[in-house]
Amino acid sequence: MTTVTRRVAPAPASANTLRFPQGFTWGTATAAYQIEGAASVDGRTPSIWDTYSHTPGRVRNGDTGDVATDHYHRWREDVAIMADLGVSAYRFSLSWPRVQPTGRGPAVQKGLDFYRALTDALLEKGIEPVVTLYHWDLPQELEDAGGWPERVTTDRFADYATLAARALGDRVKTWTTLNEPWCSAFLGYGSGVHAPGRTDPVAALRAAHHLNLAHGKAVQALRAELPSRARTSITLNIHHVRALTEAAEDLDAVRRIDALANRVFTGPLLEGAYPQDLLQDTAGLTDWSFVQDGDLATIHQPLDFLGVNYYTPTLVSAATGEASHGSDGHGASEHSPWPGADRVAFHRPEGSTTAMGWAVDPSGLYDLLMRLKAEFPAMPLMITENGAAFDDYVNPEGEVSDPDRIAYLHGHLSAVQRAIVAGVDVRGYFLWSLLDNFEWGYGYSKRFGAVYVDYPTGKRIPKASARWYADVARTGTLPDREGGNQ
Repeated sequence: MTTVTRRVAPAPASANTLRFPQGFTWGTATAAYQIEGAASVDGRTPSIWDTYSHTPGRVRNGDTGDVATDHYHRWREDVAIMADLGVSAYRFSLSWPRVQPTGRGPAVQKGLDFYRALTDALLEKGIEPVVTLYHWDLPQELEDAGGWPERVTTDRFADYATLAARALGDRVKTWTTLNEPWCSAFLGYGSGVHAPGRTDPVAALRAAHHLNLAHGKAVQALRAELPSRARTSITLNIHHVRALTEAAEDLDAVRRIDALANRVFTGPLLEGAYPQDLLQDTAGLTDWSFVQDGDLATIHQPLDFLGVNYYTPTLVSAATGEASHGSDGHGASEHSPWPGADRVAFHRPEGSTTAMGWAVDPSGLYDLLMRLKAEFPAMPLMITENGAAFDDYVNPEGEVSDPDRIAYLHGHLSAVQRAIVAGVDVRGYFLWSLLDNFEWGYGYSKRFGAVYVDYPTGKRIPKASARWYADVARTGTLPDREGGNQ
């Protein structure tokens, strides 16, 4: 098995070394459909991503998650790699159709046994399991019944949360209900670049509300089953939206996108109400009558922390011609994921970019954290995803050198540390991702992992960034230059 080479005696930290607080969580993250494979093993049935990826033209190169990185069979090796990295936590998602194949009825014990064995192995290595209930793999049967635009899906999700809590509550202390519900709602039902591939703006708004409601019901279900020490959270990909100019019309474009990207979730989740400007902006599409009495109280559950995913900022202006939502960084489509924002244009920021075409801009993460502190000062934060895809390859020596990723991580961890010094309560950082994997609509063409995966053989090769991150996690310090601690 491949292991990470670790230095025994690192050089003393310089006066400029950035230090993180004692007890800061250093983790890495994955998602079930992206890594597990074993798509029809031990009772698992199709999710919307199985259906979507098997639909011609949906995913680059016709790639699917049928095998992915075969984590379902190679999880012991992957846990050993994490132990070598020295991370203190591992954030992973449960596959809903592996646990509860049709989205209804009892759990499948073989599916639960897989996650029990995984969490036990993590705990034996001193790695805290952090479970996400939903990372986009809705059972296909529930989509066939209407999916997230339908209210009944929220009850099915609460039932699933109960099953998971009963099976793993004695092992798992930290639970996340949903990962990036914005993507599930607006990419899945608006632009169609994610599963299930529907393109209905009203369905997207309905889905957003029902995802919020499902979160609230799931938190209630988890708390009914879990010990009092358990922690509950949700992870949002909060967009840091900037205006192209200071013109009033460009600032209004920021307001519109901020409402659709961020406040559609933070409003009901953290403040108990949808923002009025969002309701006004979308009034031509819907009267929001799908929000029923008592929904907002159910959604507005106390949380132990808010998960924040950040990769790149969003740059917008008022559209002078047709809106250019295809430049929003979320995938090309003739249909917009931004209902009610047809007069907004998206722009590519200047400067270096990742293999995804996303701008490398750590200042966006710092500004975002400072905003969250100002708006929700009592809410602890966790960076639950941050990372970058680059065109990695194995050199003739059998190694993977990825200096651009190290530079990206150094810049963004520096931003996190600066925010902590400025008073933001950031409790931890999860690198996305542990492994190269199935990158949704991009298939296997984009590599986010700290560990390189040779897909034909499944061989794992830790990249230079894995060694770099291992030292940062072990010491709790960030070197004053990108190449330090190697």
